[in-house]
Amino acid sequence: LSKYELPEDFITDLQDADENSRMEYDEGAILIILRVPLYYRHRSASVSFATAPLGIIVVQDKVITVSFYDNEILTQYLDGKHKAFDITQQSFILAINLRTASYYLKFLKEIYRRTNNIENELHQSMRNKELIRLLGMEKSLVYFNTSLKSNEIILERMQRSRWLQEDPEAEDLIEDVIIENKQAIEMANIHSSILSGMMDAFASIISNNLNVVMKFLTSITIILALPTLIASIYGMNLRLPLQQHPHSFFIVMGLAVTLSVLLVFIFIRKKYF
Repeated sequence: LSKYELPEDFITDLQDADENSRMEYDEGAILIILRVPLYYRHRSASVSFATAPLGIIVVQDKVITVSFYDNEILTQYLDGKHKAFDITQQSFILAINLRTASYYLKFLKEIYRRTNNIENELHQSMRNKELIRLLGMEKSLVYFNTSLKSNEIILERMQRSRWLQEDPEAEDLIEDVIIENKQAIEMANIHSSILSGMMDAFASIISNNLNVVMKFLTSITIILALPTLIASIYGMNLRLPLQQHPHSFFIVMGLAVTLSVLLVFIFIRKKYF
């Protein structure tokens, strides 16, 4: 900060995980904040995919990148795997934007693949574990969608800026970046709609299954209650029909069974079973 006389908030703002994308000028320095995708590989994470701010500071003839979160956008540069290149500041920043959009698309395809796998598992057995994983995917898509739209605003602002127009090659490159970002937005919207519909469908299925079970248990209760009612009546210390008959027990039991079977047929016709 002291070497290039940069404002302190250029760095402190990036410590906030919820910092929005923006482009800011300050005494010869430019701060560009992008929302980049993150992938948490460990299984303990409640959400596998999220986003975080990446700061790009343009000062003098330097481009400084700042991030407090591990991400794959700058990996090839930090690991030294990228070949040496001669490029303008504008084109380099757009290359980072293009790589960001590409990783959004890559992670969106991975989310789609995982969602299909979870859907197949839910067809076999509806467990809370799979539903919670689907909820995590839905949250990831919300993060992606919000961040991509935020990045789109910055790209459009960069496209209008005089600073970018100083580099003719960058003017052509930014069109590709905007197209790639729009494609990621469309894909995120589609996946989000599909997942939302899937969650609603499974919620309806679970509710319907519960209704079926309750209907079945209620029917069984009614069928079993009828013999109990008849037995209770004939257990009273009162004068009752057929109580002197030598086969009264079998007659009463036959009546109870007959009425129960009749109820079973009625419930079957009503599709309660």
